[in-house]
Amino acid sequence: MEKYGKGTQAVQGGYRPGNAEPRQVPIVQSTTFKFDNSEYMGQLFDLEQSGYFYTRLANPTNDAVASKIAVLENGTAAMLTSSGQAANFFAIFNIANAGDHIIASNSIYGGTFNLFGVTMKKMGIDFTFIDVNASEEEIQAAFKPNTKAIFGETIANPGLSVFDIEKFAKVAHKNGVPLIVDNTFATPINCRPLDWGADIVTHSTTKYMDGHGVSVGCAIVDAGRFDWMAHADKFPGLTTPDESYHGVTYAEKFGKEGAFITKCTAQLMRDFGCIQSPQNAFYINLGLESLHVRMARHCQNGMQVAQFLADHPAVESVRYPNLEGDPYYALAQKYLPNGSCGVVSFRIAGGREAAEIFMNSLKLIAIETHVADARSCCLHPASTTHRQLSDDELQAAGIYPNLIRVSCGLEDAQDLIADISQALDAALAGVNHAD
Repeated sequence: MEKYGKGTQAVQGGYRPGNAEPRQVPIVQSTTFKFDNSEYMGQLFDLEQSGYFYTRLANPTNDAVASKIAVLENGTAAMLTSSGQAANFFAIFNIANAGDHIIASNSIYGGTFNLFGVTMKKMGIDFTFIDVNASEEEIQAAFKPNTKAIFGETIANPGLSVFDIEKFAKVAHKNGVPLIVDNTFATPINCRPLDWGADIVTHSTTKYMDGHGVSVGCAIVDAGRFDWMAHADKFPGLTTPDESYHGVTYAEKFGKEGAFITKCTAQLMRDFGCIQSPQNAFYINLGLESLHVRMARHCQNGMQVAQFLADHPAVESVRYPNLEGDPYYALAQKYLPNGSCGVVSFRIAGGREAAEIFMNSLKLIAIETHVADARSCCLHPASTTHRQLSDDELQAAGIYPNLIRVSCGLEDAQDLIADISQALDAALAGVNHAD
């Protein structure tokens, strides 16, 4: 499917039915599979054969959807997990052990920041968070002898900074480590990080890929280009025998194209069990079939809302990468020339009080702990998704008490603008009355 356009890949990638087979990806809602003899099943356990024996490790529905996402991202292999948090955990833990070090952008989703900076730190993996705008020299200065990867988000949630993929990839590869990029907000429709030098991509498929608020999930995609054996001393889990699989060396047996995902499935999914259900994978596939159409409308609505907010007297500042004057406009033109996403962040005049009045005054746009949905929704990050961060950490991540994140859905843009307008008026009136 690589020769086809992204729209065709979104509709038909990953699954090609044979004669008289189901046209839609079938839901194989079965935990296990039947075999005629134990010898063949043993070969599956030894990774000598490809196939299915237990859905925790592999399932035909999940594989079809993962294959479609791999095609869309121009990768060689992919897997699904139960949530975005599980995928980012797996992507790091697949190559880093206790005593290792990871460099991460400080402008990332609050849940990921907490996963890295608190939970995985308890597991003995150290993280250094650096400015998303760091120079090559500053990135290099963050490296340690035990650094195993760099991590960032194409478009940060909710700060909407744009990650300079080529710059971070250059420094990562100079030091013999992969670059891992969370591409949730941009989706492969608007940006393919692997084409810009990233090695691993993750997605919260719960967001735009599903697009309808029905299925929690995530995907990990491997570019299949990073040479693990060339840096064998850094990645022993991939380049030395795995005794839990009869001494298989993943990088030798499955090559650059398949080693990372095979190990991630055979080891981590086996032991942690963060499995995507086939039913949820089916829902994700339905969303993927219209992703290329929906993203255009999300971006159109996002731009119109951003332009309205930029001219409103009750708004201190607006963040939207494709809006002229945005700090990341130049990077957006490079990496996201056809649009970024439907998410707009802005700071309302009047501080936290005004933000709370605004939120409570919305009528059409729903208050939700969600984003990237067909239905527009809104969030006050400082009191919800990022409330676990200290004031200093909030500011470092670009989150302020008066910051509001609006996720523009597929409704008519003028209806969204009208709702935002009346909520801004209410916030202004409320703050002025209190004064």
